[in-house]
Amino acid sequence: MRHLVLSALLICAPLSLLADPLPSWNDTDSKDRIIDFVAAVTDPERPEYVTPAERIAVFDNDGTLWAEQPVYFQLFFAMDRLAELAADDPSILTSPTLQAAAEGDLNTVLQGGHDALIEVVNASHSGVSVDAFQDAVAEWLETARHPETDMPYDQMTYQPMVELLRYLRDEGFKTYIVSGGGLHFMRVFAEEAYGIPPEQVLGTYTGTAYASTDGTPVITKTPDIAFVDDKEGKPINIERTIGRRPILAGGNSDGDFAMMEWTTAGDGPRLGVLVHHTDAEREWAYDRESPIGNLVDGLDKGPEMGWVIVDMAQDWSRIYTRSN
Repeated sequence: MRHLVLSALLICAPLSLLADPLPSWNDTDSKDRIIDFVAAVTDPERPEYVTPAERIAVFDNDGTLWAEQPVYFQLFFAMDRLAELAADDPSILTSPTLQAAAEGDLNTVLQGGHDALIEVVNASHSGVSVDAFQDAVAEWLETARHPETDMPYDQMTYQPMVELLRYLRDEGFKTYIVSGGGLHFMRVFAEEAYGIPPEQVLGTYTGTAYASTDGTPVITKTPDIAFVDDKEGKPINIERTIGRRPILAGGNSDGDFAMMEWTTAGDGPRLGVLVHHTDAEREWAYDRESPIGNLVDGLDKGPEMGWVIVDMAQDWSRIYTRSN
């Protein structure tokens, strides 16, 4: 009889109770705190219980769900795309910055600062329909390789974070990407890489224009940045688009600080998960002095706000989706 009762309990138990929901996480305090939080907010018998409708979790992408060194991957796409366009029409290279980008001269582009990056993005991302742009992104992801790891970019997703996203959804959470990366760029791979559908991807977006030519309607990307989904823009975009304050937020840099601060300042149970890049052997180690993924406020203020500071070297047994 005992065996029958045990079998019935096992059949009815949630998957997270039968197996480790985060197998690529080491058995550290970070993992324990995340699992304890999820258990608390999903158990209707506990005072911390949160209804499924309110179980919203938001995550940055670059440096949080996939790698971001030596520069954001979208910049590599922009430079490759510009070179491809210039091969057909060299006249589009109207400045030294665009010439350098088309030649793959990353250092010169970076020396130009924010204005140079915007110039390269505008030249490579505009004047094309959204559908054609996303086709180009998909083709690039099929063939491009990271200059240092020689891995496909979409295999440089973090396996522990992919597991966390899946675990949250298994427990009734709705997961969103809220990133400074391009909206139309991320929507190409987010569902396959993370299980997050396009409508749950929030990002920076260019202007768009609608026109119907000979009965064919087309939405075209225009050469201007309509909204930057970074820093204070993240909570603004969440409030505008999702309409609920999340109860869990994940990030890795001070660009995510406002989103995590706003999330964890709400009433009831809240959790911030900050990925600290400490693993120079398997990935990159960087924080306070890095021009990409700069992390100061998160390290200094996150602990006092109760955030989980994930030490990549100590807390993760595996880094990328492709084993390493």
